[in-house]
Amino acid sequence: MSRLVTRTARLRRIEELLLLASEGLPALELARRLSVDRRTVYRDLDFLAENGVPLWQHEGRFGINRTRYLAPVRLLFHEAIALVLAGLLLSRTVDERNPHVTAALRKLAVTLPQPLAAHLERAADRVQTHGDGLRHAAVLEAIAEGWGASQKVKVSYRSPRSGALREHVLAPYTLEPTASGIYVIGHDDWANDIRTFKLERLETAEVLDERYTIPAGFDTEAHLAPSWGIMSGKEVTEVVLRFTPAATPHVHERHWHSSQRLTVTPDGSCLLRVCVSEPVEMQPWIRSWGAQVEVLAPDWLRDRIAAELRQAADQYSCSPSPDDSTLSGGSRFSRSGAVVEGASGEGAGGEAG
Repeated sequence: MSRLVTRTARLRRIEELLLLASEGLPALELARRLSVDRRTVYRDLDFLAENGVPLWQHEGRFGINRTRYLAPVRLLFHEAIALVLAGLLLSRTVDERNPHVTAALRKLAVTLPQPLAAHLERAADRVQTHGDGLRHAAVLEAIAEGWGASQKVKVSYRSPRSGALREHVLAPYTLEPTASGIYVIGHDDWANDIRTFKLERLETAEVLDERYTIPAGFDTEAHLAPSWGIMSGKEVTEVVLRFTPAATPHVHERHWHSSQRLTVTPDGSCLLRVCVSEPVEMQPWIRSWGAQVEVLAPDWLRDRIAAELRQAADQYSCSPSPDDSTLSGGSRFSRSGAVVEGASGEGAGGEAG
């Protein structure tokens, strides 16, 4: 084995050892495990630091700052395909320009062969065309750093209902992307309970020195399991929907919820039953099916959807006036507005955003 190959393998091994040792390792211990002398270890550590590995040194021990560094990953072809699809999906989820997302997609692109690289470049270009998102990026940075270092974060949250701005001290348990944005789930000191905040509604975020520990009993998947998307709650309600025969094949194309039960009726329509914690979060999705779906239960959700459809029918019952201000200013409802309306639910079922 050549000297270069030997050193490359040793450098990788040093990274692995330091990543696995959260308290760090002394140079003497590294030398022992690598079967080299301490001077070689010091030279290798200097080389790693000069090449961007975020090393720390304290009382003779060396370690890697895990919130600033990720180990290299080697992918098989189909694993790379999955990564490309994730990048393309991310570029559709993020609706503001984020330099970290763009840089990450471009860095991944240069490691992949064509044509895969071109699609990640396309995803990066898509994010770059979005509007300025520096404030949102700064909030995400602080939340991510607090999450990675197990430190609480002080955030200022703007209520979509009242417009009031309130400070919260949050212990981030996880970040969760959805079709309507990115959310942080964690313990809110003000509410003394687990809350969910939409990042777009956080105006500032500051990492605090106070540390926290995620309870051993907290399971993100179990917490989100009864939700339709992101809104959680302690009570579960069964929602029953009837889809027309024309919609039935499309309903069968997707797995909508872990609790779903699909039944095809003799006339070709189908019944979809799901048990969710906050049925109000389903409203935008139900509305998107128009006349192809009917809410059978619960009654309050059926009444609410029926009232909305009647209101929509009234709006379309007459032609718009040529001087209608909404014609020059665009549609009354933004594409994201309907989603936000259905998932705003401040305070409902532990949902703050």
